[in-house]
Amino acid sequence: MPDRTGRLAARLLVASALPVALGLLWQAAVDGAWVSAQVLPPPAWVLQTFLDLVGGGEIGSALAISFTRIAHGLSIGASLGFLFGLLIGFSRRADAYLGATFRAIATVPSLGWLPILILLLGIDESLKIVILAKACFVPMAISIAEGVRNIPPRLAEVADVLALPRKTRFLKLTLPAIVPFFFTGLRLSTAQAFVSLIVVEMLAGTDGIGYLMVWGRTLFQLDIVIVGMLVVGATGFLLDVLLRRLEAYFADPDLRHG
Repeated sequence: MPDRTGRLAARLLVASALPVALGLLWQAAVDGAWVSAQVLPPPAWVLQTFLDLVGGGEIGSALAISFTRIAHGLSIGASLGFLFGLLIGFSRRADAYLGATFRAIATVPSLGWLPILILLLGIDESLKIVILAKACFVPMAISIAEGVRNIPPRLAEVADVLALPRKTRFLKLTLPAIVPFFFTGLRLSTAQAFVSLIVVEMLAGTDGIGYLMVWGRTLFQLDIVIVGMLVVGATGFLLDVLLRRLEAYFADPDLRHG
């Protein structure tokens, strides 16, 4: 136990080294007047702005709106991506017919569709959901298709010998084999959705955490912009940690039954 605590402390120390160094450099730039305070607000100023925005409910409200959009986009895009990944992973014919088109669409960033989608959908909520769904669809489909293709051939041969029903084969063989690939796709989908959401809220939004940053820039209150950046970074980091823990939980039977 002491060894584990020591390793954890060492990892935290290493992980915090760069943020601490950047914070010290930031404070030094302010103290030395290297940059105007209007362009680079002091850390204490940013902290006070953060506390004011939290106390006033702006941060909580913006995050709630953004997370609702991510939940909708992720549920739609990841679900469709999961099914499509199974389709092109299991069926060579489907991959031959649909794979090339899918890969061509996948190479275009989600935000590359923004101009034409604005013309088709306007800047309403549907625009953001479609952008997020596309951002989630591609990583999940690629991961699941890769997982299906990497099922050990011996397992498939045993299933053939035992003449397992298709449903049993899927539940007992396919799903357990693609669990790591599913969580990889989920983490990548969430990351892509988060990035796409912030940008689409900044470009075509009237609320959410991305719009809060635009609002701060419009008012030339860069402390609000920096607060938004820090909140986005911290939130994305925590989401990734949560998904990694979920992946470890489902991948390790001892954690589930202990």
